[in-house]
Amino acid sequence: MVRADGFTQMTQEPQPPRRTATFGQTAKAVLWSFFGVRKQSSYEQDAESLNPVHVIVMAVVAVAAFIAILIGIIKFIVLP
Repeated sequence: MVRADGFTQMTQEPQPPRRTATFGQTAKAVLWSFFGVRKQSSYEQDAESLNPVHVIVMAVVAVAAFIAILIGIIKFIVLP
């Protein structure tokens, strides 16, 4: 940025927020989202602290576990 006196002013770009959520916090947020019930304050706190990559990985693991549990239940009921 050039100032009125002709000098260039260096500006620092804002740093993205630090994502500091633990694995347990990420798992809790993903599992609550599967249930579909969240308070607005919890959602806002999660949006600030959760790492999107961790959320995606945890969601894929949770979906795989859910499918495996359903298949196990079906096999238990259908097969003698």
